Amino acid sequence: MIKLILADDQEMFRQGLASLLSLEADLAIVGEASNGQQVIALAESLQPDLILMDVRMPICNGVEATRVIHQRFPWIKILVLTTFDNDEYVWQSLEAGALSYLLKSTSSAEVVTAVRALYRGHSQLDTTIAQKVFSRLKPLTPKVDYQSLLSNRELAVLQLLGTGKSNKEIAKSLHLSEGTVRNHLSNIFCKLDVRDRTQAALWAQQNLKGALEPSELASDIEFKL
Repeated sequence: MIKLILADDQEMFRQGLASLLSLEADLAIVGEASNGQQVIALAESLQPDLILMDVRMPICNGVEATRVIHQRFPWIKILVLTTFDNDEYVWQSLEAGALSYLLKSTSSAEVVTAVRALYRGHSQLDTTIAQKVFSRLKPLTPKVDYQSLLSNRELAVLQLLGTGKSNKEIAKSLHLSEGTVRNHLSNIFCKLDVRDRTQAALWAQQNLKGALEPSELASDIEFKL
């Protein structure tokens, strides 16, 4: 069962969304919030798997709530569901820790699919949002061989990052300490000339499709803490 919190200051929209999502046997609405302060408190007390977060809410907006929740409870995944598609909200939300960004015009079936995908660790961006994000990225020249640019260990870390894994989850998967993962990510950011983990994850989604699984990339490496 995927435990969800809905955060939106529009009560009618929130209740309608709750009704639709509750029809799914594997989804459970465990809490609802009308502002960022409430959703932070509910995240702490209810420990949901996933939060559907609006960005413009009173008292504490969704971006700040996302940042606080991601810092305190990095295992809780956040999907932004909002009316606003301007660059400022998109980048601030992703940089704060949101892993998916959809618009309220998205069909309920697509929202359900995105929720399940994010729960499994796969991020999703609305088509118009993805175009904005990719246009902001500084791409590597197509002739660059990333397998020569990055070590096998870095590739393993990067590919897991691209599926939405947190540092803790990456460390557990590759039998590394979280400090070692952070060091690898710093090296990856430098080599790819990207600013942060969000850009690195998007780069991975664009460029590592069809690459080996992280376990295969790391199969010849003896991991030590």
